[in-house]
Amino acid sequence: MKIWLEPPRLRIGPETEKEHRHATWLELFYDLVFVVAISQVAHYLHEHVTWSGFFSFVFLFVPIWWAWIGSTFYANRFDTDDIGNRLLTGLQMLAIAALAVNVHEGLAESSTGFALAYAVSRFILVFQYLRVIKHIPQARKFATHHTIGFAVAAFLWFISAFIPITLRFIFWGLGLAIDFATPITAKRHQTNLLPHPEHLPERFGLFTIIVLGEAIIAVVNGVSEKHWDIGSAISAVFGFIIAFGLWWVYFENVAGSALRNAGKQGKLGIFQVWLFGHLPLVIGLTATGVGVQGVVLSDASLALPTPERWLICGAVALCLFGLCILHRTGLIFPCKVRARYRLGAAVVLLVIAAAGVKFNSVIIIGSVALVVVFQVLQDLYQSGQFSS
Repeated sequence: MKIWLEPPRLRIGPETEKEHRHATWLELFYDLVFVVAISQVAHYLHEHVTWSGFFSFVFLFVPIWWAWIGSTFYANRFDTDDIGNRLLTGLQMLAIAALAVNVHEGLAESSTGFALAYAVSRFILVFQYLRVIKHIPQARKFATHHTIGFAVAAFLWFISAFIPITLRFIFWGLGLAIDFATPITAKRHQTNLLPHPEHLPERFGLFTIIVLGEAIIAVVNGVSEKHWDIGSAISAVFGFIIAFGLWWVYFENVAGSALRNAGKQGKLGIFQVWLFGHLPLVIGLTATGVGVQGVVLSDASLALPTPERWLICGAVALCLFGLCILHRTGLIFPCKVRARYRLGAAVVLLVIAAAGVKFNSVIIIGSVALVVVFQVLQDLYQSGQFSS
């Protein structure tokens, strides 16, 4: 590490792609603040288990996820380990911590703080791209495009903090739309600046681990908050099976080969599908943890309430739908059969949610666990594990 400032350096290209590259200690430390942020937004959903509460949860979740995405893709291409970069990362962590603090009333009286925290995190990213413009000539057009797009979006979020709340969320929506459009419209600038195909799947895998961790925490919290009984114990076991099964079907299939091949063939859109294809997956995983906790806390002698039933079934269905997209596009193990099984399982879960009005919590979560376990068994069968 240099004493003070080292210019950003290009971490991608034919020479660097041959190098094994993993997440740095700073990136792992940076992820810790997102553990807190995801926990807070999951707690928000736990307190608002309604349709409107779910959509509000998604509206709060997306900026948190996009803040992580922005820093991850920057580090993937331009990471450098100097004091300046460490301090900027530390400032971003403070901004995300402030974002987490304001989540609970993020769509009410704390929306001003939420907007300002997000704007600050994005302005720091803009400053990092300004350094790229100055120091890396071959990435100048690419960085300029991202600087302008992200700066406009951050400015909208900043302005939203000072306007009536009735208009504030419109500015948030416009800001997110510009944020999303910025990398999508940068295609002409990134022919030789594709993300590192080994580092990127690892970083997304680590974020997936973060949201899967919420499901494990939910099992523990659910059991610890309720008087111990056989129903809650069985539900907790099924909740763990769901989390373990979802981990299995994602990480058994994920690999960087599709991204590596896309880079060699110049298929820029593959990286964007990889990016946005993970969004329903991580939303679903986070909501699954909340759903498990709601089931564990429910009275097993009564029918599971409708909001909790739809949450656990719908959340896992959303996870499987996200996996279906990734399978179908070949971004994880390219297999039309597995894509069909994921989609079929998602439909089955929605049928359970609609038809299980009189089912208690153990039957509902046991049925969900059975659907997930079947996905694991199908993958094992298809890969020939049962015949060896």
